Amino acid sequence: MASGSASRSLFRRDLIGPAIGDSFRKLDPRLLIRNPVMFTTAVVAALLTVLLIAGQGVGGIGFNVQLVFWLWLTVLFGNFAEALAEGRGKAQAASLRSTKAELVAKRLRGKSEDHETLPASSLKRGDLVLVETGDLIPADGEVVEGVASVNEAAITGESAPVIREAGGDRSAVTAGTRVISDRITVRVTQEPGAGFLDRMIALVEGAERKKTPNEIALTVLLVGLTIIFLVAVATIPGFAAYSGDSVPVALLAALLVALIPTTIAALLSAIGIAGMDRLVRFNVLAKSGRAVEAAGDVDVLLLDKTGTVTVGDRHAVAFRPLKGVTVEQLAEAAHRASLADETPEGRSIVKLAREGHAIAAETLNDDAEIIPFSAQTRISGVRSGGLLIEKGAVDAIVKACAASGTPAAAELRRITDEIARSGGTPLAVAQGGALLGVVHLKDILKAGIRERFAELRRMGIRTVMITGDNPLTAAAIAAEAGVDDFLAEATPEDKLALIRKEQSEGRLVAMCGDGTNDAPALAQADVGVAMNTGTQAAREAGNMVDLDSDPTKLIEVVGIGKQLLMTRGSLTTFSIANDVAKYFAIIPAIFAIFYPKLGLLNIMGLASQQSAVLSAIIFNAVIIPLLVPLALKGVAYRPIGADRLLLRNLCLYGLGGLIAPFIGIKLIDLAVSALGLA
Repeated sequence: MASGSASRSLFRRDLIGPAIGDSFRKLDPRLLIRNPVMFTTAVVAALLTVLLIAGQGVGGIGFNVQLVFWLWLTVLFGNFAEALAEGRGKAQAASLRSTKAELVAKRLRGKSEDHETLPASSLKRGDLVLVETGDLIPADGEVVEGVASVNEAAITGESAPVIREAGGDRSAVTAGTRVISDRITVRVTQEPGAGFLDRMIALVEGAERKKTPNEIALTVLLVGLTIIFLVAVATIPGFAAYSGDSVPVALLAALLVALIPTTIAALLSAIGIAGMDRLVRFNVLAKSGRAVEAAGDVDVLLLDKTGTVTVGDRHAVAFRPLKGVTVEQLAEAAHRASLADETPEGRSIVKLAREGHAIAAETLNDDAEIIPFSAQTRISGVRSGGLLIEKGAVDAIVKACAASGTPAAAELRRITDEIARSGGTPLAVAQGGALLGVVHLKDILKAGIRERFAELRRMGIRTVMITGDNPLTAAAIAAEAGVDDFLAEATPEDKLALIRKEQSEGRLVAMCGDGTNDAPALAQADVGVAMNTGTQAAREAGNMVDLDSDPTKLIEVVGIGKQLLMTRGSLTTFSIANDVAKYFAIIPAIFAIFYPKLGLLNIMGLASQQSAVLSAIIFNAVIIPLLVPLALKGVAYRPIGADRLLLRNLCLYGLGGLIAPFIGIKLIDLAVSALGLA
């Protein structure tokens, strides 16, 4: 998205109006106290308001009105930044809530198909519900009977339907998604009001967003700085009295607000909310802000091979015939056996036969008997004109042909072993009960995956591929993909042990998974991304859920986490540098009248004491909304080393934070003086 359109999306009319209203509602002291710095600013503004009404102050009523106006505006701008960030989440929550509306359920009575219709909110954990073609799934659950195509666009935004079936790792279903074919029986796994959609709504609205350890530490720092400056400003009247002078309360109050770190305090909450919101807009639901932060500090990334490193579908790359069989004979047999096979593997065999071996395109006769693949036989094929052609797992084909112990079977095993050592998968082909040879299926790497792993390496993240393949196959694929390491023949215990080992050495670990056997590792990992298509156990164990079920998003999740940390760090650097510049701008101008030697430090040449105070307060206020787009969009992240990143931020945001106040305050001073405002 272009930056211009991104900025416009931040300030849509439907977001701005409610955010302005919330800015005033957040003036409630019970809400303001959550942000001690802005609470202090509000107290100062309230004090000066009382003094103004009482006729007390300095520099005339016009100056005091302006001072009070800009102090309150500073508080409102800080509230606006947080309200705008929350508003984006509420807008998404509204669309999710509409998904929940008016869901009904067909609850089964006993083991029969007899059912009763009732509101989905009445369902209890353990209830069995019948969901037929066209029905919305009424509650989170697991398919216990049947198989169906489910449209999950309401949750993921992806229009392509997915298959949900009993057993395995694709049995989990989500409330609000629609069955578009067949029928399934679903066991409810949620308690009333505690479903996946309910949690999503609460999370994106920010209702359950707790401050992360990093935010808490920064808040403590900001509170500490505020207390220090409060004490420092409180001692000034004593020093002035000792010198026989006095300092007006209005000037002291303005000085305090100019000195305390209002900029980062106003934006801190918005940065955290926006970080989680960016993940939500990327169709990844983070269950806590801590998970987003942890993603930014990940050292080790564990990736499943199938669907992450590879496209998940094996493609035919070669035909390996037995002695006495030509490549064309094998290709033609494999081609005919795959004509009715609509899987990616079957289509790739047809394509290789036609394009690589000039096998003529043909269609099956009407009397042809199609033999579908099944998990029991592990064989598919076709019977036409009395001739049976089969393809499938090597041991299943050998057994079906009663060829065990024959020379043909031995040769088939030799070819099979060669293919396995190269990282491929063998698929045996037989015709009329005789073995013909092997189709070499190969896991195809995802486009650009090597470059993405190289990018992770530049980010300082080590990649580990996890697979159930044998070590030879795993090593071949790992070398081709360019991962740093691999774990072959991985069991749940192996994954858990690897994560604990890495963590014991002080590293943060991220991983993705979708099966029940992944749940322990997902729970143990610092960042556990569960696939939405996975089991309920996996989704409960992870601290993030990928609604699109795209494991490669781990790379983007890490980038978003780093962007959050960078945004917070960059704006903190800018804010502190900003405050340092304001000290040098405002203090000499204010106190030169009491301590003439301080006039030497008034390098900005501000017009007057009142102009200096008003200019600093105005700049202090307007810089907050100017930085809101950066806080919400985040600082652009580039995979460069930590040293270069630190240097870049210091130069851009540190130096920029020093220069901006000098320029901004001086320009405002010139305008204030020219307009006679002070």
